[in-house]
This record gives sequence, structure tokens and C-alpha cells, in this order.
Amino acid sequence: MAQDNAAFCGVPEGVPEGVPGEGKPPPAPSQRRAAGVRKRQRYVEKDGKCNVQHGNVRETYRYLTDIFTTLVDLEWRFSLLVFILAYAVTWLFFGLIWWFIAYCRGDLDHLEDHAWTPCVNNLNGFVSAFLFSIETETTIGYGHRVITDKCPEGIVLLLLQAILGSMVNAFMVGCMFVKISQPNKRAETLVFSSHAVVSLRDDRLCLMFRVGDLRDSHIVEASIRAKLIKSKQTQEGEFIPLDQTDLSVGFETGDDRLFLVSPLIISHEIDERSPFWDVSRHQLEKDDFEIVVILEGMVEATGMTCQARSSYLADEVLWGHRFAPLLSLEEGFYEVDYGGFHQTLPVPTPATSARQLATAAARRQAHLYWSIPSLDQEAAAGGDGQDPPGSPQESNGSLASPEAR
Repeated sequence: MAQDNAAFCGVPEGVPEGVPGEGKPPPAPSQRRAAGVRKRQRYVEKDGKCNVQHGNVRETYRYLTDIFTTLVDLEWRFSLLVFILAYAVTWLFFGLIWWFIAYCRGDLDHLEDHAWTPCVNNLNGFVSAFLFSIETETTIGYGHRVITDKCPEGIVLLLLQAILGSMVNAFMVGCMFVKISQPNKRAETLVFSSHAVVSLRDDRLCLMFRVGDLRDSHIVEASIRAKLIKSKQTQEGEFIPLDQTDLSVGFETGDDRLFLVSPLIISHEIDERSPFWDVSRHQLEKDDFEIVVILEGMVEATGMTCQARSSYLADEVLWGHRFAPLLSLEEGFYEVDYGGFHQTLPVPTPATSARQLATAAARRQAHLYWSIPSLDQEAAAGGDGQDPPGSPQESNGSLASPEAR
């Protein structure tokens, strides 16, 4: 069990299950590569594909209960195969029934008898019955083969095929329309930076990444989310693989609602509620985690919901960097240079954790407060040249002036 758990990022090899905090810490990324340890398996690829496969699914009948979604989720080659087979099978099935009716009524034995009234005029074999089935279901109606009023069973079959054919048309055409109009390709024009960065913003340590839209048509009601994927072990010894923790990217303030006209830098402030509150640069280099970012919105052209995903591993988070600017003011418009979309610049950044930075800032403020005299003391001491109330000369009789004695 412990060996299986070690395959995830949360428990290093050599740590017995149920005993958190023991064993050697995992090596740094450079040491792991040098030692030949395999790279951490991604939960979500950079292009948004989820590396999760469902195995040992026994209740496969659930796929048939939602056959429409199943067909939409199929790959294009399988969808086209199902589309062709659906029509071909129904045409052949009803064509066989039309031929069987003509055979049972003896229409095929009276082909040259003009006094005989067949069920379907000019139906002389299975091929002509198949063609009549196509004409009936697709309502082509060439007029050469036509049903007569002397065949009640044919009239019933005609009504049944017309109804079932309309249902097949609605189902298959609707399925193909939904599959064609899916905004999967639209998500490919939403790009994420190849790396995330950690640096100071307004004297606060922040984790940042950049998003952009390559199309001129906008994503309406765009919103961004971020999750930390990291295995952990509870105090009771339970191992939770790929535990998900929300990273705040402005949900409380509304900054997660994006106006994605030009590339934006999404910032996660590392405060006391952040899982990176105690993480320093040295700890970040040793840690194993994955940050999954999700951008959602409606496509302006079609009104359908679009979702783009990407992820960042621990070695794809650059400490002490910030993103290079892309926006420039030209003659009457703003220009975005996507050539430097993934470019970062090194900036001076403390290597300590956000908790240590906050503690150091609090100490400096406390020292500054106690080192500056109050305004009341300055006014009492320098206002009339006399000692302020409570001074040693006033409170101690041995230090009083001779006149006072």
C-alpha cells in the first residue's frame, strides 16, 4: 500500500503509511533528474486533456441510457460510422419488409399482368424495394414507384416508416449538429503562459500566470479558477491521492471575472489562507504538486459555453520572476505582441516564505512604533521649556530645584 501511495506526489518513498512527517524529504528537481527518478505524472496536460482513464466499469448500460451524449462524445470517425449505419440499416430493414409484402401478396409473380393491382407499382425485386424504402424515408418521391390503395398493410408500413424515419433524422442530425457546434476548437485559441511565477506585488508575495485570447471575438462572462492538486496524508493516517484545494484568484473581490480583450496576469495572493503560506523558495524546489487553471466563458459568436484548461508542475513555477509587458500604444490603438507572451524577467524577490515576510514586516512596524515618541510628549517637552508632567524632577523631591525647596 505504501509503495502504491509513493507513486503520488504527496508521500515520498520510504515513508510508512500512517506515519506522517517521517522519512527523508524528497530531493530537489535537479537531484531527482540526476538520480533518474521519473517525472511526476500530470493530472491535466498543458493542452487541457485530463490524464484519467476509467477502468473496471461494470455498469456499462448507463451509457445506453444516455445514448445521445454517448454519440456526441464519440470521435468523429465513429460518429460518422454510426451516422451512416443508422440510415443504411433502416433503409435495408424497411426495404426488406416492402419486398416481403410484395412477395407474400404475389406481386412479383404478376409483373407483366396489367390487370393485377400490386401493393407498390413498379416494384419488381429487392433492389426496387430498397429504393422505394429510401424514397419513403427521405421523402424524395420520384413518382415511378408509388403505393396503391389496395394494400392496407403497405399503408400501415408507410406510416410507420415515415414516423420512424423522422425520428432517426431528428436524432442523427441533432447529434451531428451538436458535435459540429461544440466549442472545443475555440478553447485552443485561449492560451496560458508556459510557466507560473512567484514575485512581490505591492509588498505581498503572489503566484501569477498569464492568460490570453488569440481571436478578435471575445469570450463573454469569462471567469478563472485555480486548484492545487497535491496528495496528502491526514493525521489519522488516511492517504488522499490528488487532493484538490482551491487557490483564491479574486473570488471575494470579483477579480476572477475577466474582461479578456488583451492578455491578463492572474494573481493569487499568498496569505494565511493560501496553501503556499509556509512555502519558501527552497521548499518549492523540493515540493511536488500541480496547479490546474480553468478558464470558462461563453463564445460570443455561438453563445455556447467554452472551457480551457492548463496546468503547472512544481518545476514550472519560477521563483523571483515576473512577466514581460506585451501591450504598447500605437497610433489610435493598442497592440499586443504575442511573441513575448511566455517571456519572464528575473526580479529581486525574498527567498523566504510569505509567513516569514509577514512576521518580519510586523516586527519592523512594532520597532518603528516604539522608537518614535508620541506627539503629546514632544509638545509637553518642547512647548514652554519645562519638563513634562511626571518627569523625575516633579515626582522626586531629591531632584527638585533649590527654589522649590
